[in-house]
Amino acid sequence: MSTTVAGLPQRYLRTPEAARIVGLSIRTLEKHRIYGTGPRYSKLGGRVVYRLEDLQAWVESGAKASTSDPGRSTVLPAKRHTADALARAAIPRR
Repeated sequence: MSTTVAGLPQRYLRTPEAARIVGLSIRTLEKHRIYGTGPRYSKLGGRVVYRLEDLQAWVESGAKASTSDPGRSTVLPAKRHTADALARAAIPRR
């Protein structure tokens, strides 16, 4: 298991905690998982867990300096998208 900067073991977050951190509802985060538009996650047995670093990277991928800034990529809404839309948003298909 990797360690964080503070030397503590890495912590994995369940969906309710992850949703609070990114400011979304639990259901919206679940939809992002279904449609492949959300942050990276892992399954441990039947449990879905998120790494804090993956949540932060996902939020940062949508960061923009202004309304005209294209940014690095686009965080798509939690709905079904075509493969072309996913590719244009630079989000890898799962």
